[in-house]
Amino acid sequence: MRTILTGLAVAGLALCSAIASAAEPSPELIAYGKTLVDAGDCAGCHTADPAKPFAGGKRIDTPFGAIYAPNLTPDRDTGIGAWTDADFVRAVRGGIAPDGSNYYPAFPYPYFTKMTKDDTLAIRAYLGTLAPVANRNKPPELRWPFGYRGLMRVWNAMYFKPGLFEPDQSKSAAWNRGGYLVTGLGHCGACHTPKNYFGADKTAQALAGSQFGGWYAPRLDGAVRTGLQSWSAQDIAEYLQSGRNARSHAGGPMAEVIVNSTSKMSDADVRAIAVYLKSLPPARRETIVTPPDEAEMKAGQAVYAKFCIACHEADGSGAPRIYPPLPGNALLQSINPSSTLRIILDGAHTVTTARAPNTGEMPGYARQLSNEDIAAVTNYIRNSWGNAGLMVTPAQVAKARKQE
Repeated sequence: MRTILTGLAVAGLALCSAIASAAEPSPELIAYGKTLVDAGDCAGCHTADPAKPFAGGKRIDTPFGAIYAPNLTPDRDTGIGAWTDADFVRAVRGGIAPDGSNYYPAFPYPYFTKMTKDDTLAIRAYLGTLAPVANRNKPPELRWPFGYRGLMRVWNAMYFKPGLFEPDQSKSAAWNRGGYLVTGLGHCGACHTPKNYFGADKTAQALAGSQFGGWYAPRLDGAVRTGLQSWSAQDIAEYLQSGRNARSHAGGPMAEVIVNSTSKMSDADVRAIAVYLKSLPPARRETIVTPPDEAEMKAGQAVYAKFCIACHEADGSGAPRIYPPLPGNALLQSINPSSTLRIILDGAHTVTTARAPNTGEMPGYARQLSNEDIAAVTNYIRNSWGNAGLMVTPAQVAKARKQE
């Protein structure tokens, strides 16, 4: 009898060991999960202190108030260490916390819902390898009545459409991979798609550009003047991998995305994103522009000649990949000049990546130039060399100054 019991005990231990071994993520799964975490730029939102990656606490400002990103480390009390796989999948793809409460869509679950369950669990496998950090989540600071999470049930009923990315069998594998990344894990529309009054995507204008804080996330569709029609797939890939190309340089929030996310992605995935974006037709018509009068253009030209011409040249050609060219610059001609004003006011620092480690800098002119001067030079560069951009007023510059 004792022999039988001993045998059963040994068998039981062996079974438990086998189950534990089967449940342990493989190195390959963890590595794959890291590539997905990079593609989703999870660290960009969930890291407030670089010494404590993914420990949350970063403030995210929205039109409705501030939200603080939660802790994604495997700490059992303040992170996700006590979560089950089902908890994690429901949170990421459904926007529902383990306690049944709803997340706000500042957490981009309306995009992550397109991810497969396997990819979602691969992300969890990688996060499980992080060092646990005790960092309790901060409550949101939202204006009334948006602080009532119960309202999210109504929002979800109206605007949240759960479901996986549906491949288009008539398209290439690269196009479908790019679509999966852009509309799902990469959540590009979170910044680049216009929002309605309740913060939901205007889906009919997907990736047609949107205000993002003090910046403007430009169009990613095929608009001729303000979109990506003039960019090749290689232009897009180079921009995402290095932060610059022959047409533009990354700045502001996009520079952070490139450093933390797209520059770390595989060549195949970046190329797939480029293939997908190049296939998108314009989601809305471009605005008809009335050129500034002669006096405004002369005033702007005088400012340009004094402060800008040394780097950007008289014809605006600049030095591609060092000083971005201005003719045909899609961001410069955007319907919303916020990003251009931010760069003129604050200056710009060329993002450095493994593919483009050389640095560059443009000084800010907030102290040197008046609102009238900045409006004039902005109108000049937005409407010279074949460019066409809506008029910028000194009042718009004054408003931009307040957002510093």
